Amino acid sequence: MYMRALAEAWPEIVQQPVAQLPWGHITVLLDRLDDHDLRQWYAEQAVECGWSRNVLLNQIMSELHRRLGAAPSNFARTLPAAESDLVQQITKDPYNLEFLGLGADVAERKLEDALVAHLQRFLLELGAGFAFVGRQYRLEVGGDEFFADLLFYYLRLRRYIVIELKTGKFKPEYAGQLNFYVNGIDDLLRGDDDRLTVGILLCATHDEAVVRYALHSIETPMAVAGYRYRDLPAEVRAALPEETTLDATVRSALDAAERTTPSD
Repeated sequence: MYMRALAEAWPEIVQQPVAQLPWGHITVLLDRLDDHDLRQWYAEQAVECGWSRNVLLNQIMSELHRRLGAAPSNFARTLPAAESDLVQQITKDPYNLEFLGLGADVAERKLEDALVAHLQRFLLELGAGFAFVGRQYRLEVGGDEFFADLLFYYLRLRRYIVIELKTGKFKPEYAGQLNFYVNGIDDLLRGDDDRLTVGILLCATHDEAVVRYALHSIETPMAVAGYRYRDLPAEVRAALPEETTLDATVRSALDAAERTTPSD
């Protein structure tokens, strides 16, 4: 049955991304998607990102194709035309944080702790090419200390990504705070070969009109995105990949990050 469905879906398979996938991945594509273009898109993403079968299922059920590149931003105005579309495509809205297992009411520091504790899964949700730099990354400006929530480096576009976490609804003043961190990283950390730093603000909910007004006059590249961790179907939660042991590289990054974290 599956072989017949495969032949109908991809009559010429040799040059297709699906030819590089294991059989289990192909059955997921056939079972979960009826649209040929969507099957092709998810096959390409699975090959490029090296997804397991469960991760592929999770991405399909969480409708990654609708979320990818959907975060409202000012990239078109603040980045060169050749870069803005590429940077937009690394955003999602909303981000799927179901793997955290958190309740509706959670403090920002607890959310940050949970994301770092599940760093591998969070990196998977961010997308291929992200490298973790640190949490509560310390910036000394004007004799005072400031701490950016999470700092990543996006290898494919050679730029730092600052992620600021908020557990409530987006407020315009949050954009000013993130703008400060992005400018700080740009000035104090960015190297000659690095492109402009990008900021992404994660909040529980946001109104696009409020975001648009808040970002309108800001000259640093920023995006605002929501996140969700309670509204996924049971079958999606069951498909989430199992937790794996952090490898030595990630453990080293976590240890380094903890050394930059101020004491509570």
